[in-house]
Amino acid sequence: MKAKAEPLRIGVFVCHCGINIGGVVDVPSVVKYASRLPNVVHAEENLYTCSEEALSRIKEAIKEKKLNRVVVAACTPRTHEPLFRVTCQEAGLNPYLFEFVNIREHCSWVHMHQPEAATAKAKSLVRMGVARAQLLEPQVESEVEVEAQALVIGGGISGMHAALNLANQGFQVYLVEKEAELGGMLRKLYRLLPDGVEASKILKPSVEAVKASEKIKIFTSSKIKSIEGYVGNFNVTVISLETGEETRFKVGTIIVATGAVEKEPTQLYGYGEYENVITQLQLEGLLKEGKIPPAKKIVMIQCVGARESTGTTYCGRICCVEALKNALILKELNPKVEIYILHRDIRTYGRYEEYYQKAYAAQIHHLRFQEEKPPEVSQLPDKKLRVKVRDDLQGRDYTIDCDLLVLSPPLVQHSEGEEAARMLRVPLGQDRFFLEAHAKLRPIDLATDGIFVCGTAHGPKGIPESVAQAYAAA
Repeated sequence: MKAKAEPLRIGVFVCHCGINIGGVVDVPSVVKYASRLPNVVHAEENLYTCSEEALSRIKEAIKEKKLNRVVVAACTPRTHEPLFRVTCQEAGLNPYLFEFVNIREHCSWVHMHQPEAATAKAKSLVRMGVARAQLLEPQVESEVEVEAQALVIGGGISGMHAALNLANQGFQVYLVEKEAELGGMLRKLYRLLPDGVEASKILKPSVEAVKASEKIKIFTSSKIKSIEGYVGNFNVTVISLETGEETRFKVGTIIVATGAVEKEPTQLYGYGEYENVITQLQLEGLLKEGKIPPAKKIVMIQCVGARESTGTTYCGRICCVEALKNALILKELNPKVEIYILHRDIRTYGRYEEYYQKAYAAQIHHLRFQEEKPPEVSQLPDKKLRVKVRDDLQGRDYTIDCDLLVLSPPLVQHSEGEEAARMLRVPLGQDRFFLEAHAKLRPIDLATDGIFVCGTAHGPKGIPESVAQAYAAA
């Protein structure tokens, strides 16, 4: 839509944002500079441009000075641009004849110790904003029909609860799971944090509720073949991994709940070489099946394949609390078992600090080693394992002959998740998990509008967090 051929009359409003901007940037100098730019007929400063008083000033200036373009130099457009567009519209100006210049994040915050440089940069950004405003054309918003249906990719605990929440709101949901059964990693767990409830007591009612819902169409042993379209109108093709049959449907929104997998600690501490070296997830499986390891002495090693200088650089986040939980379960089942947890440092968050305290009370030993001096593992003639480690806190070397060695590797992204990211055209972060649009303001949105993420597809987290995020996404 072309603007009428009328002389440009631009108004510039520069915000102090209290001292966030004004404490560094010379705002009066920026206003004076802006007033001399081509086609600028009005320039002023405001203590808080987002305040009711300042918004009223913008409306008055638009009417009194007959402004046909407005530039606001303030904080972040992410939170405030909609407010200023509405203000322009209320004054009779097309909301798309508005330009936002961020001089807080781009100037005062990043150059807080360089006021002169910050001011000069603010002037340059305002000049560019005014130049861009001269090229703006009025736009007309249009409406398109939106499919009142949703796709949930992944049938783990977060995917199931996202589907249930959508279904309870009256929306048709298509739930696609690559495995033959719903449940994801929850099917492999024994007890859950933070209260030690059995996983089956959470899993069973969740699966039953999903299967009982008339609003949820379940595709097990299936995967997404293709996704095309845009927010409100996605065309989805699902293919059965058993029959090859394809099913096509349209949805308005997509929730990614593809989960994660435990990193396989190949060639670390004898894993894959010695039968009595297992992972925490494998230990959970044994406990769930009632196969209590007949061990008198157990060693657990943390940060296996995590917090590396290259490769998996991040903290697994839930590995420490899982190890503490399983160690306490083993102590509960066999009070005489001797357990050592070898770690670079134990990281528990929230209520999980209680497990750390309980572990000490249960006489579970903690030995801290340095990254450059990891434990050494070898097998003895009787098939037991000898673990040598130096406790950095005591400055003492330990040699532990154990019956079972349990490794704590982190959760990592899997190939199906990476394939889904390519198909959806959304980015993965440095840790290869799905990257949210904004960690603070849009923590469950992905870069493509209409697509959201929940559960461990977004990063390592426990069941309560995964379920909470599922409800947020839905």
